[in-house]
Amino acid sequence: NMQTDNIQTDNIQTNSIQTDRQALQQTLEIMALFLQQSMDSLHLVTDGVSTVTSEEQITVEESVEKIFSACLGRTRLKDTFPLHKARHVNYLRKGLSRLSENFECLDASRPWLCYWIVHSLNLLGDKLTTEHQIRISQFIGSVQAETGGFTGNVGHLPHLATTYAAVSAVASLDHEQCWEVIDCERLKAFISTMHNEDGSFAMHKDGELDVRGAYCAAVVATLCGINTEELFKNTGEWIAKCQTFEGGFGSRPGTEAHGGYTFCSLAALILLNKTHLIDKEQLLHWAVHRQMRFEGGFQGRTNKMVDGCYSFWQGGVFPLLHHIISPGNPDCLNKDGWLFSQVALQDYILFCCQYPSGGLVDKPGKSRDYYHSCYCLSGLSVAQHSFNDTFVRGDQNNLIEPTHPIFNIV
Repeated sequence: NMQTDNIQTDNIQTNSIQTDRQALQQTLEIMALFLQQSMDSLHLVTDGVSTVTSEEQITVEESVEKIFSACLGRTRLKDTFPLHKARHVNYLRKGLSRLSENFECLDASRPWLCYWIVHSLNLLGDKLTTEHQIRISQFIGSVQAETGGFTGNVGHLPHLATTYAAVSAVASLDHEQCWEVIDCERLKAFISTMHNEDGSFAMHKDGELDVRGAYCAAVVATLCGINTEELFKNTGEWIAKCQTFEGGFGSRPGTEAHGGYTFCSLAALILLNKTHLIDKEQLLHWAVHRQMRFEGGFQGRTNKMVDGCYSFWQGGVFPLLHHIISPGNPDCLNKDGWLFSQVALQDYILFCCQYPSGGLVDKPGKSRDYYHSCYCLSGLSVAQHSFNDTFVRGDQNNLIEPTHPIFNIV
């Protein structure tokens, strides 16, 4: 009888396990169907009219869908998709010592490479030695021109963009001695010569005018403690003229709204205390519509493709908007997070932007580079940190350091 009872018990357990497996399989099939239907509903609707842009968008969605279909169901169940920190650190550290001939085109952007790499390492929690930091700062010091601005390489002409990159690179180093390489008085003189009567800034002598110049100048002046009212006379008013009918900001008055220029404009206006000059609600309306429905990342302009770098240039706009809208309207904004899908952005970066051997990319199929590594990670930081809370998609080890919403330094 005892043997019979044991056999019956074993049969009951076996049947129970089979039932549980069948139920689990049915659940997985339902989830897969739901996920597929959910993804299908988010695809681009062309209304039967094909254009070059729509064809490119469909191609991008198909490449992203392959990745989502392979990973998303498993990840939603186990929630363990990793940020490959060690691989990214290895890729970034190699870039500080030696670059391949493929990077020859960036020979005039060396301060940028220093900033992109050092900032990315800081986000990943990887600290350079004091010796390494001093070597980087010494290089930065070697490209400060006699006129005060910083150049892209020794012997080149000074430029506001490389000046911003150089100062941001130094600010990303935590050794106090590194700041000694910057001659702030000469730097202030250079910024003053780039300033025009209408408030705009030239990027370099006789160079183009756009809002990057205003942002670069405002950040550099603030970080170096050389900011004065005279240095930025009429600048806030000029930037306000760059806001378009869509709500975003163009490079200069009369141009198309663009993610990078919008971030630069808003951040500069905050530094200059001039945000009262712009239409904040229209800006918010434009910004929330730049997150792609299917991919989860951001586009830079209306009807353009997703690009990993806009994870920061567009995603970084939302903390700034909260900062300027909340004081007068404390109950109108979500206090639990930013006004975009932080889940969707993290999923896009984790699934679609990680290069297998380290580094991050624009979108699936693209090559890795230090620019996209920097701004994908910066966008991931924005998506993970809101107010005093953190929200980490996937493995908890995916958490990276918070970045400053205006300066984008740790």
